[in-house]
Amino acid sequence: MPPLLHARPPADPDEQRTLRRLATSRHAPADWILRARIVVRSWDGERASQIAAGLGCHPKTVRQWLHRFNNHGVDGLGDRPRSGRPRRLDQTERGQLVALVRQDPTGRLVRQADGPWLRSTPSSPAYGP
Repeated sequence: MPPLLHARPPADPDEQRTLRRLATSRHAPADWILRARIVVRSWDGERASQIAAGLGCHPKTVRQWLHRFNNHGVDGLGDRPRSGRPRRLDQTERGQLVALVRQDPTGRLVRQADGPWLRSTPSSPAYGP
């Protein structure tokens, strides 16, 4: 059986207030809310297995986040940097690129009902079919 593990007491009233507010938040990131709930339930005297059952996660996950909180405080509840090359485009640039790709190209040739090809936009250069 793993040893009993509890979150360390809050370093100051601000830390406790921050975590309790985060644990009851509805608009914060879901992973931060879950991790704050783990710490707050530990402060309230629940064991890791009880916390895991109440939050629907594995006891090993609860112990991992309690260790991280005990070692690094509130900042330890965030995600660590991931390995690999950083993204070249941010979300707005990616959205602009996707919107651009979904548009019909300008100057596209369109076949008319009687057979000949006609540019969709007369002022733009024509590209082949």
